[in-house]
Amino acid sequence: MSSAVIIGASGGIGAALEAALVEEATFDKVYGFARSYGGDRHIDLLDEATIAAAAATVSTGPAPTLIVIATGVLHDGDRGPEKSLRELDPEWLAKTFAINAIGPAIVAKHFLPLMPRSGRCVFAALSARVGSISDNKLGGWYGYRASKAALNQLIRTLAIEEKRRNDRAIVVGLHPGTVDTALSKPFQGNVQPGRLFDAERAALQLLDTIEGLKVPDSGKLFDYEGGEVPF
Repeated sequence: MSSAVIIGASGGIGAALEAALVEEATFDKVYGFARSYGGDRHIDLLDEATIAAAAATVSTGPAPTLIVIATGVLHDGDRGPEKSLRELDPEWLAKTFAINAIGPAIVAKHFLPLMPRSGRCVFAALSARVGSISDNKLGGWYGYRASKAALNQLIRTLAIEEKRRNDRAIVVGLHPGTVDTALSKPFQGNVQPGRLFDAERAALQLLDTIEGLKVPDSGKLFDYEGGEVPF
């Protein structure tokens, strides 16, 4: 018996992932957690106590062999990705790092130990191509780029440690592309035709990418087509 866990299940991609996993019925149980949920389905990446409580809920059921963190922040109200140095704001930078990098790391702290010590299992977090340092040709978007780059480094480090516990575990970042969700809504005008995906399609693409992962892929970042994105 095994379970799957979606962190951020109320968002566009997270909800679609949870629905697809339930429909596929590959797992005995699918857990969905979100900040907007109540009771034992509540989780807030800014509150470690709620992360620990969610992990405790999962610990009572089948061991998770798939965990996906489908959370992230790009904009909030009138705050969004900085276009230039003069727009940098320490409070917004701190919040961006807290949600995009620190939160997933704390989720890993509490959830990775729940995964089996043997056999294939996947721990994945939604990252972004713009977090690639080597691929940064345009600049701007300081906080989002830097927080996703930090997430990528955390993923690499988690993968190294998890391999010592289970040498068939896979820890990766996933780039979903530009998906028609609230996160991307203000920036969809610049998306090339055919490159804006609905959440359901994006979820299936990500699940296909996850299915194709091999043990040597652990610690890397992959896009929705299964291609490796350089850090």
